[in-house]
Amino acid sequence: MSENELGLFLRLRREAVTPAEVGLPAGARRRTPGLRRAELATLAGVSVEYVTRLEQGRDRHPSAQVLSSLADALRLTTGERVHLHRLAKGAEPGFTCQGGPRPNRVVRPTVRALLDRLEPAPAVLVNRLGEVLAHTDVFARIAEPIGLLEGGRPNLTRFVFTDPRAREAYPDWERVADEQVAALKQGPGQADPQVAALMDELTLLCGAEFAERVARVPGLPRANGIVRLVHPEAAELRLSYETLDLPADDDQQLTVYLPADDASAAALDRLAGRRPGALHAV
Repeated sequence: MSENELGLFLRLRREAVTPAEVGLPAGARRRTPGLRRAELATLAGVSVEYVTRLEQGRDRHPSAQVLSSLADALRLTTGERVHLHRLAKGAEPGFTCQGGPRPNRVVRPTVRALLDRLEPAPAVLVNRLGEVLAHTDVFARIAEPIGLLEGGRPNLTRFVFTDPRAREAYPDWERVADEQVAALKQGPGQADPQVAALMDELTLLCGAEFAERVARVPGLPRANGIVRLVHPEAAELRLSYETLDLPADDDQQLTVYLPADDASAAALDRLAGRRPGALHAV
């Protein structure tokens, strides 16, 4: 993982904000995407030298007031603001939000009951390593034919990067791979020994294809969106997904999928053995 996650996040967010979004003229011959460092410094009320130090990792302990000013200037969402403060806190030696080194692999009975109630929607529960802990029957009917659930402890991240079938299953593999890296890096990231070990393993197995993503992708995965998946029995599925964080003590995430169009809705009904119309496109 990059040793300067705070600087990486600030730079990527600065480059994603256009001058027009913050009331500045675009000007001519702009070679920098988004805002210049000087423009961000002016908006946040700090010096351009300080912004440079933060982005380069020469200063990793900005005050809460400075972080709030930067967040305002960059038009960060609530989730991005929380992430920014966590990155600054995580720069302190030995800090981690997790109480222990091992990821939680225990699924509470009420969570299993919730998965049962979600049928016939595909849904899956994972921990911070990307390990698949539980899922609905319909998710299995999607995941088993592409090889995702093979092995004693299926791992979504490892599947995406090390199984050749993943590239066939995900037409937008590059974006899916970015999201898996972002999911690994969120929270304690490399400060978690188990996450660090998995990242080291994937770096050795996949080389630059994984390592370069670690260096450029911030640890803030999308909580919702649309994923395309090629299924051997149902052709291409377009699935809208929502990812829900369970309480901190669980340290797990539940992702629920719904068909994004009528063709996908009909295909999911067939896979589930349900009457047409059991799932509606969203």
